[in-house]
Amino acid sequence: MELLERRRALIEERLVDVVDAVDPETLGEEVRHVTLSGGKRVRPMVTILACETVGGTAEDAVDFGVGIELVHNASLVVDDIIDRSELRRGTTSAWAEFGHGPAIIASDGLLGEAFALFSADPNATQVVAEAMVELGIGEATELSAKPANEEEYMTLARRKTGALFRAAAELGAIAADSDPFTVEAVGEYAERVGVAFQIRDDVLDAVADADDLGKPTGHDAALERPSVVQVTDLTPEEANERAQTEADRAIDALDRVDVVDREARGYLQELAEYVVERER
Repeated sequence: MELLERRRALIEERLVDVVDAVDPETLGEEVRHVTLSGGKRVRPMVTILACETVGGTAEDAVDFGVGIELVHNASLVVDDIIDRSELRRGTTSAWAEFGHGPAIIASDGLLGEAFALFSADPNATQVVAEAMVELGIGEATELSAKPANEEEYMTLARRKTGALFRAAAELGAIAADSDPFTVEAVGEYAERVGVAFQIRDDVLDAVADADDLGKPTGHDAALERPSVVQVTDLTPEEANERAQTEADRAIDALDRVDVVDREARGYLQELAEYVVERER
C-alpha cells in the first residue's frame, strides 16, 4: 500500500502543478475547485499501473494519467449540469458554485489542459479523442435514446464508463512504448473493469442503504437514468453476476500481456476484483 500511496502522491503533485499554472486566475479558481476537491484518482492510477506492468515507470506515465483525470473531471462538470446536481464529492458542484456559463468554460479549460499533456504523443491524442467520441455518444444516448434491454445497456456502459477506463490503460501502455497488441489487451482489461464498475454502481444506487453507501441512493430512478436494474429484467443478484463476468474477462485480457512488474499487475487484478465487491 505504501507504493500505491507514492503513486497517488505523484499524481496529486503533478495535478496541482498543472492546475496552478492555469490562466487567467478566474479560470484557475474554477478548475482548482473541480479537480482538487477530492476524488479517488482511479483512472490515473490505472494509467500508471498499466505502464509499470508492461515495463515503464510511474514517471513515464504521470502526465498522461493527469490528463485523463482532467478529461474525467470535465465530463463530471457537464454531468452535474445535466442532472442539476448541486453537490460533487461532498462540495458544491461547479455550476452551483460559479454558474452555468463559468462551469462550461471550466470544463473546456480542463479539456484544453488535458490535450496539452497528450500532445507529446499523437497516439495518446488519438486514444483520448476516440474515447471522448464514445463518451459523447453514450451521453447523448442516455438523454435521447435510452436503452431498452441488456444488450443496449451494456453498450451504453461501455461508452459512458468503459471508454475512459480503456483510454487510461492504453495511455499507460503507450507511455511504456508498448506494441499495439499490448495496448489493445490492457485497454480491454480496463474497459471491462469500467463496465463492471458501472453495473455495480447501478446496483448499489438501487439497493444499498444511504448511510452505508455514504451518499444518497435512488438517484438513477429519480432522474429516470437507465440503470441496469431498470432497463433489464436482471435482479440485483443477477446484475452483480454480470459485473463479476466482466471482471473475470478483464483479468483474462490482462493475462495476455507480457508482465514486467508483477506487483503493478497484482494491483490491476485487485482493482478488477474490488469494483465488483465494493459496498460504496
